[in-house]
Amino acid sequence: MTATIETFAGRRPHVQPRRVGTGAVLRWELRKLAHQWRAKAVLLAALVGPIPVVFVIHGQSRPPKDSLFGRFATENGFALALLILGFAAQWALPLLTSIVAGDIFASEDQHGTWKTVLTRSTSRGRIFWAKTLTAALFAVVTLAVLAASTIASSVLIVGRQPLTGLSGQQIAPSHALALVTASWASMLPGMLAFTCLAILISVWSRNPAAGIAAPAVIGMVMQLVGALGGVEPIRPFLLSTGFEAWHGLLTAPRFTQPILEGAVTSAGWCVVTLAIAYLTLRRRDITGG
Repeated sequence: MTATIETFAGRRPHVQPRRVGTGAVLRWELRKLAHQWRAKAVLLAALVGPIPVVFVIHGQSRPPKDSLFGRFATENGFALALLILGFAAQWALPLLTSIVAGDIFASEDQHGTWKTVLTRSTSRGRIFWAKTLTAALFAVVTLAVLAASTIASSVLIVGRQPLTGLSGQQIAPSHALALVTASWASMLPGMLAFTCLAILISVWSRNPAAGIAAPAVIGMVMQLVGALGGVEPIRPFLLSTGFEAWHGLLTAPRFTQPILEGAVTSAGWCVVTLAIAYLTLRRRDITGG
């Protein structure tokens, strides 16, 4: 009897480790991102960067007439905000989102922290989606900050004059503000697609430099290919095409079909790139070295 009691007393019940949900992992990833100097620098650049650009363009004696809305940029705040949007869509937006998305997975390889991250309390799938959501949220915030700063600084420095649309129509300031805001918002699907592309390169290459630089280079190549003649069959599948879809908002009559098509294309890019990235991470032998 005594031996039986000692046997039961000496045994410790087996406690199954508690599984950490995706929400908890997401909060951890967001806290990590909030402490990264790189993310803070991007948001600071998005907030402050448009201000000197607006001052420089507004102070030019000759407006950049060879650019869309360039001929009105020095005397109309809404036109200046759209001019900056055109340049930002070419290279700035893919680069800004890739600074975090292209590093968020590769940094674990660079610092050798996968073995620490992949404990028994969570899974690769939860980590993947938490990191992906963190990068996507950062892209949304970055675009919102950049758009708000550009529009606000352009209107405050240059003015709220009526905007001349692409069809020559005059657009009232209140309506112009809504259209300019919608034009900037139409960049979000393409920016999220570049975020997913950066995630794929980050997972595949395990190199933060490649994850950050490659999406920006790919975006510039898409711009060049889209400008060539004879590429009509592939142009709808380029992410750069969706970045130009906002032009239809400034015409009379207005047309939004290119924006919808660009959103569908961006969604397709997101699905394909994330699927490949997910399968690559799932099959990788991380704990083996």
